[in-house]
Amino acid sequence: MTIPRPSLPMMNDDHDVRWMQRALQLARRGYYSTMPNPRVGCVLVKNGQCVGEGFHIRAGGPHAEIHALTAAGDQAAGATAYVTLEPCSHHGRTGPCADALIRAGISRLVVAMADPNPLVAGRGLNRCREAGIDVRVGVCEPEAQQLNAGFVQRMRDGRPRVMLKLAMSLDGRTAMANGESQWITGPAARSEVQRLRAASGAIVTGIGSVLQDDSRLTVRNDEAGLGPNIERAAQPPLRVVMDTHLRTPPTARILQGDSETIIVTCSTDQVRIAVLEAQGATVWQQPSTQALVDPAALLVQLADERQCNDVLLEAGATLAGSWWQAGLVDELVLFIAPVLLGSEARPLMALPLHDMCEKYSLRVERMRAIGNDWVVTAVPAGQGNPPPQR
Repeated sequence: MTIPRPSLPMMNDDHDVRWMQRALQLARRGYYSTMPNPRVGCVLVKNGQCVGEGFHIRAGGPHAEIHALTAAGDQAAGATAYVTLEPCSHHGRTGPCADALIRAGISRLVVAMADPNPLVAGRGLNRCREAGIDVRVGVCEPEAQQLNAGFVQRMRDGRPRVMLKLAMSLDGRTAMANGESQWITGPAARSEVQRLRAASGAIVTGIGSVLQDDSRLTVRNDEAGLGPNIERAAQPPLRVVMDTHLRTPPTARILQGDSETIIVTCSTDQVRIAVLEAQGATVWQQPSTQALVDPAALLVQLADERQCNDVLLEAGATLAGSWWQAGLVDELVLFIAPVLLGSEARPLMALPLHDMCEKYSLRVERMRAIGNDWVVTAVPAGQGNPPPQR
């Protein structure tokens, strides 16, 4: 996965932009490790020189501002603080960073974006202003929004951001008619998929994929190829199986390993539930009156109970198509291999469209080569923000 690195925006205050870009660079070091918290970087500058910097590494640990203030020591007094996200003003697992900045005696605060968290929602900025600190907001805001798109969406809409990952041949097929699909894409593309998984709070799949592929859906750090300046996640992403009739075998590989597996079902079969729970699974039951597991309700539950910011959907044509038609996909990451699988092979998504007017339009945000394959990143037309120039 390529961590978003937009080019330098055109702004009048090059000094503020320069140091905010450094803060964003630091924030990216926690790209895989801060969940469910946002990725944040902080730089303290005095007399044109950096006197302290830091980034948030993982939830429960010091925030970026605290790392920077610790590094700066007495030099923080009179400095300008560049922070990629509004300093917090509430007591959580750590104390308010706004208060720490005030106590340190900074004279100026430059923030990329206000915090969408209703517990903060401008309070940190106001607290600093009331303390006499000069506050500027909005420097490199598009980059900061992009860096924490899932967190912003969870705070704004109450559900995680969903990325649908699919791989297909040049003729738009994902597997042979018998289900054989390994491997359509090459090693570089598969490493990219590992990075997508590592950046996600949960990986969602369907029972059909479990029965067909028996995949673990784990993150293989060696295959992900994360660099030495990138922190690794303390906890692997959740593995979530949509299994309406509770057909997951107790021997399924997705139940193995350190990562928690959640099975979402409409079944009331307590014997089957007990067997799967004995294998370590967590079973979430939706109302048995439903014909199928409700993906929208699942997303709300993942946000509320597990604070998931980003969900990666890895599923077959039927489930992928149903999520797309329900308007639950925020971003499509499509890997394209230079192979032909033929007209009998399985299609990309099950979308029963008949007339041209029913077609779905997308906006391509990025297309690039990856090994011998291509990867296209697109969003449904009308969603998201125009991508920054690269």
